[in-house]
Formats: sequence, C-alpha cells, structure tokens
Amino acid sequence: MEPEARGRPFRLHLVTWNVGTASPPPDVTSLLQLNSQDRAMDMYVIGLQEVNSKIVNFLSDMAFDDPWSSFFMAVLSPLGYVKVSSIRMQGLLLLVFAKQQHLPFIQDVQSQFTRTGLFGYWGNKGGVTLRLSFYGHTVCFLNCHLPAHMENAEQRLDDFERILEMQHFEREEGPGVLDHEILFWFGDLNFRIEDYGLHFIRESINSSRFSPLWEKDQLNMAKKKETLLQEFMEGPLKFKPTYKFDLYSNEYDTRGQKTLFWLNGKKRKPAWTDRILWRVKPPGAGAGPEEQAVGVSLLSYVSHMGYGISDHKPVTGTFQLEMKLLVSVPLVVLQPLGNWSAEEDGTVSYSTAPEFPSSAWDWIGLYKVTFKHTNDYVMYAWVQDNEISSGVDAKQVYLSANELPEAGGEFLLGYYSNVMQSIVGISRSFQIQPSRGLSEEDPRWDRFGRTETLCNEKPPCDF
Repeated sequence: MEPEARGRPFRLHLVTWNVGTASPPPDVTSLLQLNSQDRAMDMYVIGLQEVNSKIVNFLSDMAFDDPWSSFFMAVLSPLGYVKVSSIRMQGLLLLVFAKQQHLPFIQDVQSQFTRTGLFGYWGNKGGVTLRLSFYGHTVCFLNCHLPAHMENAEQRLDDFERILEMQHFEREEGPGVLDHEILFWFGDLNFRIEDYGLHFIRESINSSRFSPLWEKDQLNMAKKKETLLQEFMEGPLKFKPTYKFDLYSNEYDTRGQKTLFWLNGKKRKPAWTDRILWRVKPPGAGAGPEEQAVGVSLLSYVSHMGYGISDHKPVTGTFQLEMKLLVSVPLVVLQPLGNWSAEEDGTVSYSTAPEFPSSAWDWIGLYKVTFKHTNDYVMYAWVQDNEISSGVDAKQVYLSANELPEAGGEFLLGYYSNVMQSIVGISRSFQIQPSRGLSEEDPRWDRFGRTETLCNEKPPCDF
C-alpha cells in the first residue's frame, strides 16, 4: 500500500537510554536530531532507565519535575513542543512530547506500570506504558528494563509477557497493550550475545563484522521461536553493541575487566541491550492489506557514541507514521476576540463539535507560546463559571483582567476537557498589550514584553 493512500505522514523520534543514575548531559542536539535538515519531528518519545531513584531524589521528583523531565522540557518547549504526559516508576521514566498543533488531536492519554523486580514487589525492573489516541488511531509506547545477565534470557521473555498480561487501560473497557494499532517496545531489554567469547566479539566489532553476532543475539534467536515476537519489527543492528562502556569513553569495560576478574573470573561481553521494536496490529479476520489504516516506516536506527555519562550508549529510532486522519477537526475551536490589554477583561469565543462531552470542570488556560505542559499556564478560567454569552454557533467566556499578565506579551489559549483529560482546542497566538502603569524598569518587564509571574492558584487538574 502506497504511503499517500494511508493519509498524512507524521514523523516520530524515539530515544531509549540507560542513564546509569547520571544527570542530564549539557547538550542533546544530536540525540534529538535538532539540526536535521529533514522535516521537523511531530512527536518525541523518550524512554530512560536507571534514572536516579535514591529515596531523597525520588521523593523530590514526586513533588517537582525530575531533572530529566525538566531538562527535556527546557530543550523542546522553545521549539514548539509540549509534554503530553509522562510516567515514572523508580528508575524507569517515559516522556511523550508533541508539536503544539497536534495537541487537540491527542486524546485519551493513559498510563500503566508493572513491577517485575523481586517477584513483582520492586520497581527496579519492569515496564512503564503510555497510550493515546492520535488523530483517531491508538498508539502505545512501552519502556522496559528487563533482568540482566547472560543466563536470564528466558526470564526476560517471561517478564515481557507478564507486562503484556498485566497492563490494561481503564476508559476503553480494558484493552491491553497488544490491542493498539501501533505499539513501540523499547528500553534496556538486556539481551546478550551467546556462545562467542570476548575476544571474538571484540574482533568482530573492531572489523564491523556484525552478522555473526546478530545470529547469536538472544532477542534475534528468540524471534525465530516465539510467535508473539515474530510480530515485532526491528531495524538492522548496523551500530556497535551499546553496552558496556567505560564512562566518558568509547572503550568497552576496561576497568570492569580489571576489577571483576579477580573477584569472579568473568569479563563483561559487549551486547545490544538497548533496543527499539515496533508492531502494527494485524488487520481483522477477512480484511485485506488495503484496509490497513496505519503504516510505520523506519527512517533511522542508530546509536550515539558521543554520549558517555553511563555505561550504555543511547539508541534512537526515527519513524514515519502514515495514517488516515479519522479526526481532522478539533472538538473545540476557540479564539480571542478583539485586541487584548492587561488592563481589561479578555473575551474568548469558542464553539464545540456536536459530540463533544462538555463538563462543569472544563477550563480555558492562557499560555505563553512556549509553554511546557498542560499545567504550565499563566492563568485559567472555568468555562461555565465565566460564561458571558451563549449562542447557537458559539459561546463567550471572559478572562479577568485581575489575572492577566501586566507585562503583556505573546500568548495562546487552550481548552482543557475534564472528560477527555487533555487539551481539545488551541487558539492561534495573539498579543496582550502591557499595562500602562508598568514601566520598562519593572523587573517583570523585558524587551519582548514577557513576564515570569505565574498564577499561584492550585492547578485545576493534577497529572
């Protein structure tokens, strides 16, 4: 089936990285392909393993954004990306970002997690999942950290199957991970290279002869036997094994050999532990290939040797998703009326689709154009409480001048649906004129007319 027959293409960039409890690096331009000459990404999906989960760090991260989330939001929000959602389970962290214009078409975002460490009682190993509806299609992202060591190949497969069995989602009558049209499975899967000794593996890597190693990769071997795994696709492993490196080096575990040899006589063998796979749900019985509404094409599958903060190198996959647009009009269309000033109430006009399930808990938020996530608003107003006009085609809501940013600047509006648990409408950007009483010497003022003063009220929703 030709891509154009499926509809519009979207570009997704997926990162998996065991960060070894380290802090974020100073720069991730190459990791996120921010200098790419190709079309910009529509979505970023970032799966991390071994994020620092010591009790002090973990409790702090529960109250505030963890350093990795804050880091990626700071990098991506100025480029027009918003954090759709995230989920954390001890050292496992999964983040999903999307371009602002896609937010009204991302709905029913849900998350799950499954612990598999210590017989399911500890979350140092397991899987975290985010699922969503994207332009009407169901997409699921599963970030896993499976058991380590050569001899645990069967345990890794058992844990993966347990994660699939345990994870179901509430608002759709309990669909599981495999029920989604597109599933991405990635993480530190910990599969190793069997049979060959350390010397042969290193010689093969140094001469870029990877094919003998592919044949003994435990995941590739399992795919030949396990029917479920045969439904998953993976790009060719044309990059060096991503584990185990000396820190800040491209050398494989020289210190580990020296320190461990006298303890147990073992030397660590390199392996492709960090992987990205995907699965497109097979069409229903009797359906032909022309009825496949989605398609996934791999554009790039590489490791990034320039990052040395852990003993793993990050791996990225860039994909093109071809989709028929089952949803092409947002549930809510809203816009600011007239010219806005920080000294006067602002008026918002909005209209809803006939099928939109409105709620008394819906609200409209005022956002900077570079907002980071749904609750990163400057102010908000309850839709029903602030309604001033209700017509057949549109309704109007006011935003109080008492809460508008005195310094003015460039903003946009987002309509948050309590039922959908997401932003279902977003306006064009517009200017708010600053208060006449605010001088350029005021600390809230800069030459762009921006202010850092945020609403101090409790957020209307909690993520």
